[in-house]
Amino acid sequence: MTASAQARELLHLAATAADSKAGEDLVALDVSGPLPLTDIFLLASGNSERNVVAISDAVEDALNEAGVKTLRREGKEQGRWVLLDFGDLVVHVFHQEDRQYYSLERLWRDCPVVPLDFLARSSL
Repeated sequence: MTASAQARELLHLAATAADSKAGEDLVALDVSGPLPLTDIFLLASGNSERNVVAISDAVEDALNEAGVKTLRREGKEQGRWVLLDFGDLVVHVFHQEDRQYYSLERLWRDCPVVPLDFLARSSL
């Protein structure tokens, strides 16, 4: 099974928004095989708590403006790991230290990476 076209459209909006707020190390994983409830995880890092919150706010604003409802939001108060659930897309915005500690890329290493070729930043 592969990620739906709708999930890929949401990914485009979310990744562009994260990139606009200096989100670093953006990685998208197609988790549609092992997870029946979502298609794609987008992982992004911020270099401070304030940056993590700014990235998550930008992502949430961009998707909400496109008519996509946020189903669940966790961790925004601490600014260390913010999880945004949009159904077909789940966005994880980490502080750099927390991203290394939790290492979701390693946990989901069997899932295919979704290319983010549409982003112009060299941090990818």
